[in-house]
Parts: sequence; C-alpha cells; structure tokens
Amino acid sequence: MFVIIGYVLVVGSVLGGFAMAGGHLHVLFQPVELIIIAGAATGSLVVGNTPKVLKAIGKALGSCFKNTAVTKDFYMSLMALMFEVLTKVRKEGLMSIESDVEEPEQSTIFQKYPEVLADHHIVEFLTDYLRLMVSGNLNPMEIENLMDGELETHHQEAHVPAASVQTIADGLPAFGIVAAVMGVVHVMGSVGQVSNSELGNMIAAALVGTFLGILLSYGFIGPLASLLNHKTNESSKPFECVKTTLLASLNGYSPALAVEFGRKVLYSTERPSFVELEEHVKSTKGK
Repeated sequence: MFVIIGYVLVVGSVLGGFAMAGGHLHVLFQPVELIIIAGAATGSLVVGNTPKVLKAIGKALGSCFKNTAVTKDFYMSLMALMFEVLTKVRKEGLMSIESDVEEPEQSTIFQKYPEVLADHHIVEFLTDYLRLMVSGNLNPMEIENLMDGELETHHQEAHVPAASVQTIADGLPAFGIVAAVMGVVHVMGSVGQVSNSELGNMIAAALVGTFLGILLSYGFIGPLASLLNHKTNESSKPFECVKTTLLASLNGYSPALAVEFGRKVLYSTERPSFVELEEHVKSTKGK
C-alpha cells in the first residue's frame, strides 16, 4: 500500500507541477521512448543475471507490495517456542526433543505456533542446530562458526535481488539518454522534410526520453531497491534471534535468560518488552 501511495505522490507531484507551470501533459505521452528505455533495461537485466536470480528478483519485487511477516507477534511466538523447547531439554535432556526436531510439523510444541511453523526457512534453521545439539558432537564455538557461515551465505543470497534492481535503477538515466539521442537523430534526419512546428514536437519527444529515464530511476526503481534492502535486513533478524538464543543455552544459561539474550538483538520497533514476552510465554504454556 505504501509503495502505491509513494508512486502516486511521485507522479502527482511531477505531472501536477508540470501542468501548473503551463506544460502540456500530452507531450509527455511518448510510448516509443518508454519502449526503448524499458526494453533496454529489461534486456540488460536478463543479460546480467542467471535464471535463478531473475526468479528471485520477481519474487522479491512481489514482496514489496505485501506487508512484512516479521512482526512483534511473530517474534514473541518464535521466542516462546524456543523457550518451550529449551525448557524441555533442561528438564528431560536433549534426547527428549529428537522427535520434535525430526518432524516439527507433527510436534505438539511446534504446532502451538503456526505462524512460526509456516516459515519453513526459520524452522529449518532452528531444527538443524537443535539436531546438532542433540548429537552432542560439536562445542558452542564450532556451532557459532557454523551459524555465522550459514548466515553470511543467507545475507549474500538475499541481497542479490536488491543489488540487481539497484543496478538497473543506476542505468535507467543512461538508457533515457540513449532514447533522447535516438530522438535527436530522428529530428536531424527530418530537417527540411517537416515544418518547424513538427520539428519542435519531435525535439520535445526526444527530451522526454531523458526525463523518463531519470524519473523511472529515482522515482520508481531506485526506491524499490532500497525497500528490498530494508526487507532483507528485517528478514535476517529472526535467524540472529535463534542463533543468540541457542548459543546462550549452549553456554549454560537458563531458558528464560537465553530467550532474553535473543530478545535483545531485535530491532526496537518489533522487540517485545520483557513483561510482554513473559506473559506471552505463560499464556502459551497453558495451552
């Protein structure tokens, strides 16, 4: 919704200001210029990325028009889930969660938190390291190094769509110049063949190419790249929360303190207070 509102503000401000200055809006309607710019930008996107990346870009752009799933409620459920799992480990031993880890969809603990269970990436990350804890073959330092390597790979992969979109945004002004130059070439080739008024319209049409390239870059595509970066950073926080909580548990802290460690790494806008989290954990334990 905010993306659409932003686009409306961009278009309304630019076209409205142009009209208020006495400009003729119909002059800006140049589909040929738009075809040149959009076609060249799309072609460069295809050339510069693998099919896997193109698919990821399409999926990422679709997420820009949806609300983020990483909310305060999601974090409270995630931390309550980890609290229950770690409490079970402390009371019954690591082997007691083996069935929960192997089949989280069938686990009575995981089933209490459907919003977490629906995110298969975070469930896989959590269960993979719980499985390593159950095996007992790795010490906390080795698990931390392994987590850091996996998270680094995750960050690199998640930032690829945003970087590719930003590359296209950076190139759009140049494609606008290409469209404008081609328009000027057309104008020069028409000198002596058309009237002065027609030449004026052709020059105006050529200049629209530069205008469109800059507008699309800074008003439409560039902001999407920035939004994708923000969403990527937000999506990485649940993994950091899981990492911090599990490492605290491996270092001997109680489940309550381990979850508190995880709570501290969250952004302040989504971080539940200590009391909120405590009450949520108590309410879910009674289910």
